[in-house]
Amino acid sequence: MIRPYEPSDLGRLREICLLTGASGGDATGMFSSDDLLPDLFLEPYVTFAPGWAWVVELDDGSGPEVQGYLVAVSHTRAFVSWWADTWTPWFATLYPLPEQPYSEEERLVLRGYHPIQIEIAEIEDYPAHLHVDLLPAAQGQGWGSKLIGRLRSELADVGVPGVYASLDPGNVAAPGFYERIGFAQLPSSSPEAPVYGAPTRIGRS
Repeated sequence: MIRPYEPSDLGRLREICLLTGASGGDATGMFSSDDLLPDLFLEPYVTFAPGWAWVVELDDGSGPEVQGYLVAVSHTRAFVSWWADTWTPWFATLYPLPEQPYSEEERLVLRGYHPIQIEIAEIEDYPAHLHVDLLPAAQGQGWGSKLIGRLRSELADVGVPGVYASLDPGNVAAPGFYERIGFAQLPSSSPEAPVYGAPTRIGRS
């Protein structure tokens, strides 16, 4: 089932963020700290906008367990401003500011210092953005499309016109998934930084 995020879910969602952080696969041990990906792509979202987060909870007979999640913000610019004022000072206590030349890990760390990278050129039409991650137990069953469908519906209800997702270029399955549920590649998208967007009202062009 899909249910709203609860603060007690945070530890499990951090695990899922790491286990799906390598183009959909396990990123454990990929960086010097396994906390880096959750500190960038999970926890700031549920800290700033817990009401725009949902989890997929499944029961395989041994009890319910969270197997995936969606996190989002309804207004990316407000999120970026909050991040710079609130999240970056905390982030900087854990991750030193790197100097050129940058490694893959250091480019991620820079994102924590410069959240403006999250914004896209089409932000006026697509103010919201999302991240969705599912473990194998929740894949191939329609949970991803259901999560994003719920998000789009609730964003539409509060007057947000569009939502985007910045994809990992190494995740070759992601573009096809987003296209199947009504997203399209945006003009600012590139092979190195794919971006897909959709109107929140399904069926609207």
